[in-house]
Amino acid sequence: MPKLTVITIVYNNVRDIERTINSVLRQTYKKIEYIIVDGKSTDGTLEIIEKYKDRISKLVSEPDKGIYDAMNKGLALATGDYVLFMNSGDEIYDEHTVENVFETAAGADIYYGETEMYNDNWESLGRRRHEAPEQFDWTSFKYGMNISHQAIYVRRSIASPYDLNYKYSADIDWIIKAAKKASNIVNVNRYVAKYLVGGMSKKKHRESLIERFKIFTKYYGLIPNILHHLIIASNLFWYFLQHRRTND
Repeated sequence: MPKLTVITIVYNNVRDIERTINSVLRQTYKKIEYIIVDGKSTDGTLEIIEKYKDRISKLVSEPDKGIYDAMNKGLALATGDYVLFMNSGDEIYDEHTVENVFETAAGADIYYGETEMYNDNWESLGRRRHEAPEQFDWTSFKYGMNISHQAIYVRRSIASPYDLNYKYSADIDWIIKAAKKASNIVNVNRYVAKYLVGGMSKKKHRESLIERFKIFTKYYGLIPNILHHLIIASNLFWYFLQHRRTND
């Protein structure tokens, strides 16, 4: 039974933090180390976390330099065989999820699955538009980010720190770097996470897209990246056209 470190990053999210904590603590899989990194919240978030302090392995509450700096703090404290980032507002899919993930196959470097999207009222929006691929490797993001970071379990030995040169899309760079090191990547073929739409990458959408383009260019090359984005734009056009016809 491998040990899983689940890391939750939070800052001033008193509304959602308890839901995220409970999704981790209710897991039937018991070999879980739970780390919460709080950015010195002032809205009552820390008081909610304190209610569960006897079941939280490590708690850090101090100012940070942004979400990826906080995620690096959690990563530095992790001692598990695998790491999973489940940030405030998101949830592990159900109480059997972690158990089911590790039962899929033994010894993978990366496990991944599908994500269900939720709006601000915690109403399901269905699966992400970029469906998780049947097979995944470091080139799989060339047509878009088809695996969310809440839905990927990475062996800690291949998990590098997040690159703080990126403010909005360092998770993409992080996953690609891990996938390049991985020799065995397993699709668990199930939903593994619930994702609250509206994070920093959505609020700073333009800046996030620019960073993504830079990251993809770094790994895939400029010309191939431009061609891939033309295909993405074409697919997006047909997706919305079909969606509009369906609604009509």
